[in-house]
Amino acid sequence: MLSYRHAFHAGNHADVLKHAIVIQMLQHLGLKDKSYWYIDTHAGAGVYALTEGFAAKTAEFETGIGRLWERDDLPPLLADYVAEVKALNPDGAMRFYPGSPYLAWRIMREQDRMRLFELHSTEIEVLRHNFRDAGRRAMIYAGDGFDGIKALLPPPPRRALVLIDPSYEDKRDYARTLDCLAEGLKRFATGTYAVWYPLVTRMESQRFADQLKAIRPTGWLHASLTVKKPPEDGLGLFGSGMFVLNPPYTLARDLKEALPRLVELLGEDSGASFKLEHRGD
Repeated sequence: MLSYRHAFHAGNHADVLKHAIVIQMLQHLGLKDKSYWYIDTHAGAGVYALTEGFAAKTAEFETGIGRLWERDDLPPLLADYVAEVKALNPDGAMRFYPGSPYLAWRIMREQDRMRLFELHSTEIEVLRHNFRDAGRRAMIYAGDGFDGIKALLPPPPRRALVLIDPSYEDKRDYARTLDCLAEGLKRFATGTYAVWYPLVTRMESQRFADQLKAIRPTGWLHASLTVKKPPEDGLGLFGSGMFVLNPPYTLARDLKEALPRLVELLGEDSGASFKLEHRGD
């Protein structure tokens, strides 16, 4: 929806889960010399201020990245994530939070490419400003990423991470995500596709993981993090999930260590838990 601004939620528990996984997958892609593309269907602004504006009003980052910021006992997947966020804050104070595009930009090599979509008229201008010096390595498109990525698949190097993470404020986003993923696999079956989704009481959210698994019976990983019990009034986010098609073989191992730690650090009540499932090819 055009009213949605991710800055309100920057650095929250959902971002922790999503970005820790995205970083690990990009690092894995970079282990081979051959180039890859990073494609983001809902890129947002790229970088968010935490001490002013929308993020400061909600301060959701305090119960997300804020609880990991000073830890020196994190498993590797989480330690790498915190290190990337700290790279944007070299003085040690937590002032800025990197969105997925900025994290990808930091990890990408000279031969790799980035393709970003953003529909929100204000967010796209901030995104363009944040990547004003990127040149042709980072192409930014003002438009609907669900439709836009069709023209990009398969990417020239035949290696890519595609991140699909709409706001889901419009319940049609669930069906559009499923369609986008199914269509992407037809065009580029060997790509890595990562889908973020919210855990809310809405029926579409509750059945979404099973619908994602039905797209292909093997070659997937599903990780979810619940930080509290579902709210009695049925409103609000109580966790989130990441579903990955063609995941790196190391991801399940790293999440098996990281997810219990996230429950311990980010859990708000007895409802905090995690789920980790994967099916190999």
